[in-house]
Amino acid sequence: MELSYFSLSAHTEGTQRDQRSSNPNPNPDYIPPPAHTRSSQADRQKMTTSVPKLQETYNQQGFLTSLPVLSETELREARNAFAELEGEFGEDYTQYSLHNVHLQYQWVMGLTKHPRILQVLQDVLGPDVILLDSRFICKYPIPANLKEDGEEEEGSSSLPYVAWHQDMRYWGIAGGPVLSVWLAFDDSLEENGALQVIPGSHASGMLPHREAVRAGNMLSVNQEIPEELVAAEEAILCPLLAGQMSIHDGLLVHASDPNMSEKRRCGFVIRYVPTCAYPIQDPDRPRKFHATMLICGTDQFNHFSNK
Repeated sequence: MELSYFSLSAHTEGTQRDQRSSNPNPNPDYIPPPAHTRSSQADRQKMTTSVPKLQETYNQQGFLTSLPVLSETELREARNAFAELEGEFGEDYTQYSLHNVHLQYQWVMGLTKHPRILQVLQDVLGPDVILLDSRFICKYPIPANLKEDGEEEEGSSSLPYVAWHQDMRYWGIAGGPVLSVWLAFDDSLEENGALQVIPGSHASGMLPHREAVRAGNMLSVNQEIPEELVAAEEAILCPLLAGQMSIHDGLLVHASDPNMSEKRRCGFVIRYVPTCAYPIQDPDRPRKFHATMLICGTDQFNHFSNK
């Protein structure tokens, strides 16, 4: 079975050589997304990967990136709908506080069930999947005076960023993996704070976290993995074009830098688990799950029926 996915393994060897020659990222295995805005169906059919290969790459690396999801029309409609929320609530709120609004807005619910997202979910997690949680995350352009302060006081800046962490540190889940989707509403690039990941770091299990030393951490509990435990030299950037998504395992070590550009970086983060996963009572991870629902397949376990 062949699927139309962009992935790290989906490019031809010649294209890899061309892109690596101009790639500033020191990791030789990193392949940036294509330069065109979005692929045509013919292009996608040329760049396919089998389900076993998709699973193998995800299991080994802990992530996949540059997966096409939204059409031009779908993207435009989603961005227009989000602009209405920005107008209603203000950017201070929409930066991080639109949490589980798939329960309120049908267009958001539709994104969580998008056929291209569900196709990847089922190939990675299996046929039976639960929507665990969702949140919009936006890094808005920083005023020029704050950017200057951030450059002069590097390391002590309060510009919004996301510290090195693992998602599972905040989720009291056992019995199955948590898969996180980042669906890009804007182009997500190095200059506006794109996702950075450490490939294969999910295989190390849960790492210790502490209170973040640097101000500006967008994580709601303000934690980070101590820098001596982060192989930052192995990190690669995962740029996305608007309408594409990346997915990563809940144990993958990842982060993102401040937005130092004049362009917004907004994305819709969705967490999914297979139905075999279940919530646990962990005082260090006291997360409640009030917005879960079966998103595809059947649920023979009903682990989240009482949430």
